[in-house]
Amino acid sequence: MLEFVIRPQAYPPKRAADARARDFREIAAPFAPESSADQAARCSQCGVPYCAVHCPLHNHIPDWLRLAAEGRLREAYELSNATSTMPEICGRICPQDRLCEGNCVIEFSGHGAVTIGAVEKFITDSAWEQGWVTPLTPGAPTGQSIGIIGAGPAGLTAAEYLRAAGHEVHVYDRHDRAGGLLTYGIPGFKLEKPVVMRRIDRLAAAGIVFHQGFDVGRDASLAELRARHAALLIATGVYRAKDGAVPGSDAQGVVAALDYLIASNRADFGEALPATFDAAGKRVVVIGGGDTAMDCVRTAVRQGATSVQCLYRRDRANMPGSQREVANAEEEGVEFVWLAAPARFEGDPVCAVHGRAMRLGSPDASGRRRAEPAPDGDFTLEADLVIQALGFDPEDLPYAFGASELRVTRWGTLIVEPATMMTSLPGVFAAGDIVRGASLVVWAIRDGRDVAAKMNAWLAAQAPLERAA
Repeated sequence: MLEFVIRPQAYPPKRAADARARDFREIAAPFAPESSADQAARCSQCGVPYCAVHCPLHNHIPDWLRLAAEGRLREAYELSNATSTMPEICGRICPQDRLCEGNCVIEFSGHGAVTIGAVEKFITDSAWEQGWVTPLTPGAPTGQSIGIIGAGPAGLTAAEYLRAAGHEVHVYDRHDRAGGLLTYGIPGFKLEKPVVMRRIDRLAAAGIVFHQGFDVGRDASLAELRARHAALLIATGVYRAKDGAVPGSDAQGVVAALDYLIASNRADFGEALPATFDAAGKRVVVIGGGDTAMDCVRTAVRQGATSVQCLYRRDRANMPGSQREVANAEEEGVEFVWLAAPARFEGDPVCAVHGRAMRLGSPDASGRRRAEPAPDGDFTLEADLVIQALGFDPEDLPYAFGASELRVTRWGTLIVEPATMMTSLPGVFAAGDIVRGASLVVWAIRDGRDVAAKMNAWLAAQAPLERAA
């Protein structure tokens, strides 16, 4: 260990931009075993590992880095898997530059962070290849049935822990495939779909029952699901696109980011891509600066767009998306227009975006400088397809589920009791983005792990009462 002074930081090599921009395969090759060991050996084995502290799952990062450096990959996998249900997925899509790697001590010393995410991905991919990923073994049957609404990372994580505890688990999801945003929201060049499907297959093989194409409120009310199960978990995520209130947003050719990504990911499964969401031969403008916007611009490139421009109202240093994703997009030919916001969309179908220049003003309550219109600098961009990636709000679940007694915040997220993660309805729990708002996959996994423990405790307390009755 401690070889960061003699071994430079190195990430797995990326495929050439012009080659990778023609397909939806992941852009980086996997580490070779010796390269993974070399990079893991750069860890300084801190007494207080800031990488683990800043990981939402508090993964035992220095410990499995040491095991990987020593070539003890199976032990490294078992330790990594002890705190995360999806380590190879987190290794691919977590913004490590803002979490573990961004808080690496040797990054602060100027030697470049340990490439934690790439090593994490290599460890678990190796475990799958070697057959070390064992089937999920259900615990002794408890006789209790659990219903989970939402098959995204929070729901899948909770399902795994609850099944391991011996409960019967049913997962209800509106889509025809499980995985939520992992399946339909994140493009294959960041997360190839077989990586997600093998996790879901492992859960199904353990007896977890998936009800696909099931829309709560249409196929069954929340009250009906409560009658079927001893406890429910709501883990629907947040899917309703924020409205930028830009004149012309209802024009043909102006689409929401998630609708666009879902259509593209369905095409990755072999389905037909609707013309509305096909960027081939079109001038594309994406509005937004988060990771979803980065997914959209890079998807448009791969679909064969004539040009792809991204408008963001702040500057590069203040954008919420990963800087690595911005760099990848620039390599692939995306043009970023900083300090710019749309004023109106022209035409129906859309033919242009009229924008205004912005500037950074005084900080808001969060300490972030406000974006405000500059005195001059209006501009026009030609566009055949405009994708709005402005973030997500919760759907109106009390109305959709036919459960008016389900309490929500003024933002529409579900209110839960912090100590129990239970909603205002007894036996109905909630976790993930539907509670915390749009966030990271790794936080959804953490919430799924936590809520499974809370539900187990509540169910255990209910069992004696049911026997007494």
